[in-house]
Amino acid sequence: MRHATGRWPRWPLWLALAAALAQCGGGGGGGSSSAPAETPAVPGSTGAGSPSPAAPPAPAPAPAPSAVPLKLTEVITGLSNPWSLAFLPDGRMLITERAGRLRLRQADGAAPTGGDGVSGVPAVLAEGQGGLLDVAVDPDFGTNRRIYLTFSQGTASANGTAVARAELDADAKLLRNLTVIFQQLPKVASSAHFGSRLVFDRGGQLFVTLGERLLDAQRGFAQDLARDNGKVMRLATDGSPAVGNPLPAVAGTHQDSIWSYGHRNPQGAALHPATGELWVSEHGPQGGDEINRVLPGRNYGWPVISYGQEYGTTTPVGEGIAKVGMEQPVTYWETASGAAWSGGAKSSIAPSGLAFYTADAIPQWKGNLFVGALAGTALWRLTLSGNEVTARERLLAERGERIRDVRQGPDGALYLLTDASPNGKLLRFEAVR
Repeated sequence: MRHATGRWPRWPLWLALAAALAQCGGGGGGGSSSAPAETPAVPGSTGAGSPSPAAPPAPAPAPAPSAVPLKLTEVITGLSNPWSLAFLPDGRMLITERAGRLRLRQADGAAPTGGDGVSGVPAVLAEGQGGLLDVAVDPDFGTNRRIYLTFSQGTASANGTAVARAELDADAKLLRNLTVIFQQLPKVASSAHFGSRLVFDRGGQLFVTLGERLLDAQRGFAQDLARDNGKVMRLATDGSPAVGNPLPAVAGTHQDSIWSYGHRNPQGAALHPATGELWVSEHGPQGGDEINRVLPGRNYGWPVISYGQEYGTTTPVGEGIAKVGMEQPVTYWETASGAAWSGGAKSSIAPSGLAFYTADAIPQWKGNLFVGALAGTALWRLTLSGNEVTARERLLAERGERIRDVRQGPDGALYLLTDASPNGKLLRFEAVR
């Protein structure tokens, strides 16, 4: 398998990291179940068994403005680089902050009596894009009180993404019985591209997205099934490989935990409400940000194919935009504004956070897919027809805020976290009644 194309420039480490962080907007500021229904594909096959690459999708036009009035409310202010939001069954919210803090807020955003801090979180490496990252609530939280966290684990010279499981005590002030259930291997000297989104599938198994760690010496390993760079994993809740994964076990590797490979840095993930399939939003390099429909055993191409360019150049990444045996994105961006690329240097929206809107509270948005943008400082609304994007609309660009996470709340509102410090925010979009 291809581990490097030989076409990217060999920059000094500090310069490569600085350029990448600027483009992607990143970080600086048990039981068994059958898999979701889908026929696994062996590595090297195309998504539909076609002998030729899929046609690249065309940029979609913006839809007509929303007909029902909406309002945007700042629910919480004063957060420090918030990364993820998860709702407990009673409507209260868990919020992670990259420096290593876990906060719990009431359903209205207010801090509970005694403060909002939750102690007992794991030690994190809060450097670059690393720190305390995603949080997810167990589907059986009502009986087991479990939550799951992703975080950057290790030292500056040897680190990677890890997943921890813990129990939130009855007072919601302390995590008990914290256990690290998965560690990305090998650990490397990088402060970027941790991936780190968590999503439960319909059978209660846990998807974990892992970045390829950015560096020239690492990114080609997204194509290597013996290493965890650039993979989506599917785990049982004890961290073991989930039943129904597409690849066999190989000693000394996590190959039997791999769901898909050839990813760059997926920082948004959500289940399609109709099919139960996993979709991810994925950082491209300079341009080439993607939305992917993630199917078992499939190869998503990085760094062999891409719609992006090498940082600071107009040099395309890899061999081209399509290749037999590698999947095409559902949609992609070549400019931060979403306009058609007309030549020269491309730019990135830097997608982070992904949510399908399924509620009735904002009827004109029902069935739409929402994508946060960091470098592109916007919220993207995507209109779907089946698995195709038929229109894209850029929202909130006038605010100039980095959207880190997007979640549908139990009240049917759409909640957004803005990545800033010391004034990161929780925003709520709702219809005016």
